[in-house]
Parts: sequence; C-alpha cells; structure tokens
Amino acid sequence: MIVLQTNSTSDWAMFLGHFHPLVVHLPIGMLIMAAILEWLSRKKNLQTLQPAIAPILLTGSLTAVLSCIFGYLLSSSGEYNEDTLFWHQWMGIAVAAVSLLAWYLKGYGRSPVMNKGYLSTLFTMLILLTITGHLGGNMTHGEDYLYANTPEPFRSLLGLPARKAGSTTQKKIENIDEALVYQDIIAPVMEQKCWSCHNANKIKGELRMDQQDLLLKGGKHGAIIKANDPANSELIKRLLLPEEDEHHMPPKGKTPLTEQEIALLHWWIQQGAPFNKKVAQLKPDEKVKPLLASLSSGGNTQENGESISAVFKENVPAANEEDIQKLSASKVIVMPVANGQHFLQANFVNAPNFDDAQINLLNNLSEQVIWLKLGRTKITDKSMPEVAKCKHLTHLHLEHTAITDAGLAQLKDLQYLEYLNVFDTQISDSGIQALAKLKSLKNIYCWKSKVTKTGIQALKKALPDVAIHTGWEETTKISTKE
Repeated sequence: MIVLQTNSTSDWAMFLGHFHPLVVHLPIGMLIMAAILEWLSRKKNLQTLQPAIAPILLTGSLTAVLSCIFGYLLSSSGEYNEDTLFWHQWMGIAVAAVSLLAWYLKGYGRSPVMNKGYLSTLFTMLILLTITGHLGGNMTHGEDYLYANTPEPFRSLLGLPARKAGSTTQKKIENIDEALVYQDIIAPVMEQKCWSCHNANKIKGELRMDQQDLLLKGGKHGAIIKANDPANSELIKRLLLPEEDEHHMPPKGKTPLTEQEIALLHWWIQQGAPFNKKVAQLKPDEKVKPLLASLSSGGNTQENGESISAVFKENVPAANEEDIQKLSASKVIVMPVANGQHFLQANFVNAPNFDDAQINLLNNLSEQVIWLKLGRTKITDKSMPEVAKCKHLTHLHLEHTAITDAGLAQLKDLQYLEYLNVFDTQISDSGIQALAKLKSLKNIYCWKSKVTKTGIQALKKALPDVAIHTGWEETTKISTKE
C-alpha cells in the first residue's frame, strides 16, 4: 500500500490552488465563445450554430465552478491584497452562477420572456467576466498593467498618470553623479523584475518590495537586506542561486536580473543600502563605474572631475543592423551599452566554438564595440589584430582562451582599455608589460596565468594605479620600490 504524506492540509491546498491560473482561462474562452456564437447564429445563414451554444455554456459554467474552487485554495496563501481578493472572489462566483443560469435559460427557456431574460443574462455574464478578469490582472501584474506602457500622445490625451521609471526600460539618466541611487537606479530594476510578485496586491512570502520601509522589514523569513553585508543578504543569495533552484528569484519563467543589475544591487547594499544618497556621495569603485555609465547619456564626471570613462565623450555612428545580425546568427549576444549613444557590448558566452575564422565578423562593428567578452571561445593570437581594431574598447575578456604574449602585444594601442581578463591563459610577465603605455588600464585579472610578482612589480612602476588580481590575494598591492 502506498501512503501519501504531506506536512499539512495546507500543502494540498497550495498544490491545487496553483492550478487556478491554468484552469481559469478555459471558462473565459468557453463563455466568450458561447456569446460570440449566439450573436453569429442570429444571422439566417448561420443558424446551424445554435445547437453548439448550450453545451459550450455548460462546459464554461462547470469549469468556472472548478476555477472558483482552485481560486479559493490559492487565496489561502495570504499573498494577495484582501480587498481586491474579496471582489475578485465574489465576482468569480457570480460569473459561475450567472453562466449556469444562462445555460439553463438557453436549454429550457421556451417563452419569449425567458428568451429575453437569457440574452440579458448572457450580457451580464460578459460584464462580470470582464470585471473579474481585470481584478485578477490587478493582483497578478499590478493595478496599472493595462495602461503602464501606453505611448504618447495617447497617454496625455487619456489623462493617464506619468509612466513610472522602469515600467519598460531603465530611465535615461542625464547626470549620473546627481542621480539618487535607490530611486533612479535600484527601484527601476526592482519594479521590472520583483514588484509583480511583491506589491500591495500580491505579497508573495509576506514580502513587499514596492515601499522602502517594507523592503527593509523583509518577509516571513525575516530581513532580505543586511546593510553593508551583501554576501549575507538573502536578496543577493536568492538572485545568485541556479535558475533551476526552487528558491531562485525571480522564479523560473520570469525575466531574471542581468549580471549588471545584480552587481548594482550588490554595490548598493555594500554601501549601506541608503535610500536618499546620490551616486557621487557613494563614490563608486572601478567595477561599478562602467555599469553606471551604461545608464547615463555619456560624458558624466565624478566629484573630482574625472570622467567615468573617457570613451563616452566620443561620438560614433550607429552600427549597421545587418552586421549585428551576422554576429547574432553565430549566437553572439549584441547589446547597447549606454543610452543616447551607439556603443555596443558583444558577449560570446553562447558561442564557445567561435574561432579565428569568424573573427572578421567584428570588422564592421569595430567603432561601436567597447565591451568584448571572448572568454572560453576558440580564438588564438590570430584574432588579436581584429580585436585591436576595436579602438574604443574598454572591457576585454580573454579568459580560458589560447591567447599568448604575442597576441596580447597587439593591444598596445587600445587607449581606452580599462579592464582585461586573461585568467587561465599562457600570458606571462612579458605579455602584461606590453600594456605599460595604456594609461586607462585599471584592472587586470591574471590568476592561473604565468604572470609573476616580478612582472606585476614592473608593470606597476609604469601604471601605479592599476589593480592586478592574481588569486594570491584579493588585489595584489606590491611596492614599486626596488
């Protein structure tokens, strides 16, 4: 004999309740179809549709009842706004009841009065169905889900409220230094990726993230943010879990946060998770500056007058869409880097077989590409002349490739290069020394390479501010004195 065991009756309630979104669409479709067929069958040449209406109404009614049962079980989770839930629940019950009445009148109504009552009932059913669906949408997607993306000029003509930052894309920031870190950078990310499950209408895990005080309060498992300690903040932990993990946030099927968005959240928490400070007040480090630059219109400066990245002062023409499509066809992810400019990022994470024979696909994008992620591809030194043509390059990933010192020497004229990753390569002291004239260089990652402390010391004489990450310690700091 097989014995089924659960922790509690509520486990079964939640299990069955989660079938509500699946079942609810069937009565919606069936009942609307019945109304459409009723309208069409009033025409002389379509009267043959009449016999199908009553069975469709009955099927829609019964599945509406089933949907109400599953919806009631789902409501026991306590994750939804009680007022909206109340009206959604009773409107749903009304739909089931009125649709059953419509079926009865359709099948058994013989008098003109009952026929008139049938048509009125059918119309009432459609009104109730619309209101119930709208309330369900409010709970699932937020109260503004119908009009959130209404474009201008219709938005103004209809008197709709101003579009919220982050409702479709990250708001363009004119002056990144003066931007409020939470309001202008963090909140738009949370609104896009988190608020749909953690808002006033849907409070999953007893957690709301759409208000500052409630975000800090946390959910049923406690606080999700530990100021100055991102590594032990539940928010960051959940974001970094494998997507298939049941605790990964957002859940599988929803759009996950990008690496850049997670990095910005990590930085914000590391700085104490403030809600009223500007970017310049938090003094972003070298890892965060390029991410902030991607949110700006370019050409912004820090408090000390230094440019976030000098490359953003350059103006380049828009890339040819055909050239982008050629790269995309090779599974390369090509994305814009900064709002208001034409700079691009080319990420080869999904193209591990990309090799020297294909590197010429970068040719026509050499002006626009400033972030190039070639890690784990099959390129060799033969590709480096083409990479060197990307004269505006600021970030270059070559980790886990066959690049050697000879190839690295080809990069000596990349005046904007700030970040270089040669982790797990054959690069040696000679290779990094070839970069001594790159005054913009700020970070080199060379763990598991042939670079030695002697080579690092030699390079830091030429570039005292460069951080060379070796794995021996978090950031190698070696005296430049002999």
